[in-house]
Amino acid sequence: MQKITPFLWFDNNLEEAIKFYTSVFKKSKVKNIRRYGDAGPGKKGTVMTATLVIEGQEFYMLNGGPHYKFSPAISFFVSCKTQKEIDNYWDKLSKGGKPNRCGWIDDKFGLTWQIVPEILGELLGDKDPVKANRVMQAMLQMDKMDIKKLKAAYNQK
Repeated sequence: MQKITPFLWFDNNLEEAIKFYTSVFKKSKVKNIRRYGDAGPGKKGTVMTATLVIEGQEFYMLNGGPHYKFSPAISFFVSCKTQKEIDNYWDKLSKGGKPNRCGWIDDKFGLTWQIVPEILGELLGDKDPVKANRVMQAMLQMDKMDIKKLKAAYNQK
């Protein structure tokens, strides 16, 4: 197990979440699943905990019930090289969820993801504050990030 592992609390829908995330991220695998026995708050035989690896990042997950909810104060940043990659993650993670501004999505479980092009940091960090500001203004108008529009804002004369 890695030194620091995100721990995610689900509301009795962990098995569905595992299937969902392994379908969204091609480089994912279930490392282990433990099921409730006679003791504990879950129904016997249902998933209690699971360890899932997504793109090399390990996640520990608990089917803990309705006591806690996810918040956008914690989100997962997905760095994308191409618009095709952005479109893929955006389409899959937003199904049943809620798209937000600037590449943020609350998925159907309430977990927040940021789907962001790798080039964004470079464009926003340009030494020319006018160019960087144009990119920021363009980004603030977007839900799903659009690399062409970000570059057009950057290159605008």
